[in-house]
Amino acid sequence: MTSSDFLTRGRPISKGTAALLIIDVQNGTCGPEQARRRPELHAALRDRAVPNIESLLRAFRRARAEVIFTVIENLTANGRDRSLDYKLSGMGFPKGSHEAQVIPALAPKEDELVLPKSSSSVFNSTMLDYVLRNIGIEDVFVVGCLTDQCIDHAVKDGADRGYYMTCIHDACVAETEVRHEAALSCFGGYCRMLSTEDALSLIGAT
Repeated sequence: MTSSDFLTRGRPISKGTAALLIIDVQNGTCGPEQARRRPELHAALRDRAVPNIESLLRAFRRARAEVIFTVIENLTANGRDRSLDYKLSGMGFPKGSHEAQVIPALAPKEDELVLPKSSSSVFNSTMLDYVLRNIGIEDVFVVGCLTDQCIDHAVKDGADRGYYMTCIHDACVAETEVRHEAALSCFGGYCRMLSTEDALSLIGAT
């Protein structure tokens, strides 16, 4: 019998080894303008995802577990540092802009990490991997926007880098519920899927 026979995604959280990764829940993607342009996305954020992320934030903070935010934010004034895909898609927000800030309901507290990214994959365009290894993180719990884009990338790239990835499915959103559900079924093999309720129970047991 080898050590791999004992590996499982259904594992408890060890103190100091888990992080909540909140992806791109910011003014430029989730603010009033987006509510007008993408009403189904806004409804899912308002009624489901943001309240669930608030609950998870409180729980991770109580447990003194790491909380890490990513925001779409250029490193340069003209966005020349963005990925080619972001340039072609017209995606990106100016450095230091209102659009690049986390929405007020989820505002980071002092000493919580906020990583600006300029591609869909947080692992490709930020120092997240370096940071996670330095602070001893093994389990990454992913929430935010968009399920079929940046969440998908984070889950798959994190899994390939050797992290135990968990997607909290009712704390993520896509432009439509159809796209949200399709994405979950697509990358489900790379992670543990938990509801907010189940994740709260898990973090409460640490």
